[in-house]
Formats: sequence, C-alpha cells, structure tokens
Amino acid sequence: MAVAIRLWVSLNVLRFIFLLLFCLCDRLKSESFRRTLSVTLNPGLNSSVAPPGGDLLHIRALGDNDTLHFLFCSQGAPTLLLIHTNTPTSILKVNWTEFLSPNSSNSLKVTPESSVVSSNAIIYSRLWEYDDVTANSTSGLFPPYELQSFIWSHLDLFGTSARLCGTAPTFSNGTLCLQLSAFESEGRDEDYPRLLHSSNSSQLKVWLNGVPPRSPSSQFSLELQAVGGAFPLSRVEVLRSIDDEFTPSIFQVSQWVPPENSSLDGFVQWKPVAYRQPHAELEDATPCRHTAPQHMNGTTAPTASRLIQAFYGTEIESFGINISFGIAGEPLYNATRFLSWTLLMGVGSPPVDSFSPLVVTIMAVGLGTPMILLLLGGVYVCVRKSQLPTYEPIN
Repeated sequence: MAVAIRLWVSLNVLRFIFLLLFCLCDRLKSESFRRTLSVTLNPGLNSSVAPPGGDLLHIRALGDNDTLHFLFCSQGAPTLLLIHTNTPTSILKVNWTEFLSPNSSNSLKVTPESSVVSSNAIIYSRLWEYDDVTANSTSGLFPPYELQSFIWSHLDLFGTSARLCGTAPTFSNGTLCLQLSAFESEGRDEDYPRLLHSSNSSQLKVWLNGVPPRSPSSQFSLELQAVGGAFPLSRVEVLRSIDDEFTPSIFQVSQWVPPENSSLDGFVQWKPVAYRQPHAELEDATPCRHTAPQHMNGTTAPTASRLIQAFYGTEIESFGINISFGIAGEPLYNATRFLSWTLLMGVGSPPVDSFSPLVVTIMAVGLGTPMILLLLGGVYVCVRKSQLPTYEPIN
C-alpha cells in the first residue's frame, strides 16, 4: 500500500516537471522565429521634400519563405494596411504621380501580384463624442470629428516604430496620436495592457491628449473600418481566460476576424480596456465596449483613405465598428483629459496568452500541496498502525 502511494506521488511529480519543461520549450520555440525588418519613409519618392497631404511608411518584415508588408499612411484618415506574400522577394511599388492624383486607383502594388496571399487594412475614420448623462438620446451625440480632415504631422520614426499626431481644425488645443510598432520576434509590450505580440503582427496604439470636451460629462468613441479582399474582417470573437497575470482584472480578449467560411487568416486583436493616464497603472483602467461589425458603404473607405483607394480601388467591401471608452459610473474623460487604447493587427493565428511557468507553479503548489499532505498523512497512519504491538488472545 505504502509503495503504491509513493509511486503515485512520484509519477505526479514527474508529470509536473514535464509540464513545466513543455511550457518552457514551447516558449523558446515561439521566440526562435525572427523576421528581418527594414523601414522606409515614402518609398520610391525621389525628392527630399515630403509629399503633400501626409506620409507613407513601409515596414518590410522578411521571413524565411514569406514577407509581410506593413503600410502606414496619413494621406486622409490614418490607415494601416498589411499585405502578406508567399515569397521573400516581393517588392512594393508606388507610382507617386498617380498616388497623389485625385484618382489614385492601382497606383500602389506589391509584385509579383500572384504572390499576395492576403491583405487587410484598418482605417481610423471618425472620433465620436457624446454626453454620458444623455447618452441614450440623440441629443447626447455631438457631430463626429472626421479624421481625414485632421491636420497631421510628419511621421516621427524611431527604430521600427513611428508616431503620428494630428489636430482637428476645431480643436483649440490637444492632439490625437497613433504609434505603430513592428516586431522581429515574439514579446510583450512594457506598458499596459501589455499585449502579447508575435513577429507576424504589429501594434497600433492611439491616444487622446488634452482635447477640450464639448460637455462636462463627455465620453469618446472611436470608429474603425476594416477593408480586405474577398473576405474582410466581419465578425468579433470574445475569448475568456482565468489568467490575468499581465493585464490585471481583464479576463478576456476581443478578436476581429474574417467570416468562418474564409480561408484567410488576418486578425485585429485587443483587450477591452483603455487607460486614463500616459504612464498607466491598474487604477487608471477604464472598460471598453465594441459594437457589432456593420457593413459599410463601398465608397466610404476609398474616400477617407488614399492608401485604400491606391491599393484596392474605389469599389470595395468594408465593415465598421465603434469602440467606446468608459461606462456609466466610471470617471469621465474630463477627469484627466487623456485616453489610450491599443490593438494588434497581424496574420496567422492571433497570439494567445498561455499559462506562464510561474502560474503553472502556483497552481501546482496550491492544488498539489493539500493532496500530498493527505497522502503523507495516510502513509504515516498506515506505517504507525503496522508498528503497534499485537496482543495475545486471553484464554
């Protein structure tokens, strides 16, 4: 009996060690794949003068057998376009004369065109403001800020990241900024919400700083449009987890993905949380909500973004959602006059937070220690019982 119990305990200890080794090996395997990144501002433009209307940034992420082309453009509404090709030799070509003309269709392409596996784009189209007190009535909604009408700065480059800031003509002060980051390998951002990224994804952070609200109880909502080929991103999945190690109190992640019958593998991913301070802490978090994706007018996206028209043309499929920051009872925007929110955009399977070795260890100790104590107690009772003196029967 005691031998069987010891064998059972030993097997469970070995199983726990193998589980830890598996977690570590899986983490090392995912971190071993790296891409080679190159950054070019306004590619192919033979001029020292920036193009009128905004910049075009090209980040080329070269893999062993494929290439990712990240294109970030401020010509119109800020737009991030991701093109995935199945060859490491694909090249971006821009006809700047046509790109800057009123009809820029087909002025931007990746060659060879037959190598394009998929493409998806996200347009930051509108910033909505509403009165939180009267949010249930149409009188609580202010006219939106059209981001294509903003005055955008030139892109500020640092490494494999770029920052873009803009102001609306009606802003007395304050800015709306976006920061794009591309990655060579898997990792995690240092700032909340500390999204897990891979070499197949980029991160786009947006923040609103110092913009004067139009009411004492204003809140904001951001409108995004998704554009793709035959199957644009059209549905949002919400995944739940019991692990909030890196984003405390947030137990879910939202993923904007193509329809289920599609073979394409693009995604946009975010945690449903925004932050009310530039250097966020846990107490600065505020919840986010998203609407269901809605089919948009086919000409809206090309009108808002020159990059979309240049690559896709003028008649395309697009879907839009609104991301609302803050809920009833939460501190209002006017409390800090700052909001930040972050998303990932990539190809392949969206990054998934698995249990870290630390969490696995804590679970094993928390669940395994009581069981081991019970087993050791049982062994002790059995051994002690076997050592008790025996009595001779009385005649």
